Amino acid sequence: MRRCFEIAKQGASSVAPNPMVGCVITHNDKIIGEGYHQRYGESHAEVMAINSIANPDLLPEATLYVNLEPCAHHGKTPPCADLIIEKKLKKVVVSNLDPYAEVAGKGLQRIREAGIEIDFEVLEKEGRWLNRRFFTHHEENRPYIILKWAQTNDGFLDYHRQEDDGSEPLKISGDEMNRVVHRWRSEESSILVGKNTAALDNPSLTTRLWPGDDPLRLVIDPQLQLKDSLKMFQDGKPLWVFNALKEYCEGEVCYVRISDPENFPLEISRHLAQNNIQSVIIEGGSNTLNRFVSANLWDEARIITSPMRIGSGIPTPEVTGKIFSSEMIGNDLLQVYLNE
Repeated sequence: MRRCFEIAKQGASSVAPNPMVGCVITHNDKIIGEGYHQRYGESHAEVMAINSIANPDLLPEATLYVNLEPCAHHGKTPPCADLIIEKKLKKVVVSNLDPYAEVAGKGLQRIREAGIEIDFEVLEKEGRWLNRRFFTHHEENRPYIILKWAQTNDGFLDYHRQEDDGSEPLKISGDEMNRVVHRWRSEESSILVGKNTAALDNPSLTTRLWPGDDPLRLVIDPQLQLKDSLKMFQDGKPLWVFNALKEYCEGEVCYVRISDPENFPLEISRHLAQNNIQSVIIEGGSNTLNRFVSANLWDEARIITSPMRIGSGIPTPEVTGKIFSSEMIGNDLLQVYLNE
């Protein structure tokens, strides 16, 4: 099962809104085939693993391991449960039941009724962590929310700056850490910033330092004060602008009206869930991050601390949670907290 988790991760940047799934097939305790879900709309892990086997005659005496319950419905691809039954596998071992209503136990039920032995909830906790975005979306009807910021060693996000004053954004983290941040972007469905960050930093919010799909860009601009000359409006890539004034799409830019700009975290989260956006990484600024912290609407906080000191500036948000990991990346300290 741990091998299933390992290979499933290879689809991290390309399978959303589907979950990451890996599949391993064994015969006499030896691996004879494996595969993973590589891209949304393409073959599922079970199909890839079965097709990888050199001698299909071994399947009736083989055990199939998969980290998520085989699907039982026709979606972009045929049901994997039917394929497993057709190939007459001896046993199926599963880590997690699928929370998606179209599956939700139906896949294992169909396999069991065909006379195939079932074992499930194997390394269940680890399986849920792997697909925490998928489970949060289906069980809590909201995206998995990641807060991310870089701070100086004395606790500041940036100098105090004003739009059009000519000052450049403070570069806190190093090149190695910046590549990691772009990898994170490739692993999430969307990325969110507030109006001030968009106006002052003019960010692209893409994965240009890492191979992988760009996340959907989101910006909060209640009164539509941002200039349309900003990169995110001009690069031809999708952008959603949450605002209090209008709702329509113009090319790749969609204006999404929210009824209460002062209480936007919950409303934005609900809108993302309704559109099957299963995760969002929030990269600033201070006001936006603090609003989600105050609403207790976050799952992870990824905090990057540089050795740099600037003496004064915009203070960092304060989160309380359980420390999950701590490591040095280049000269930067990365700490990840989980919201309990």
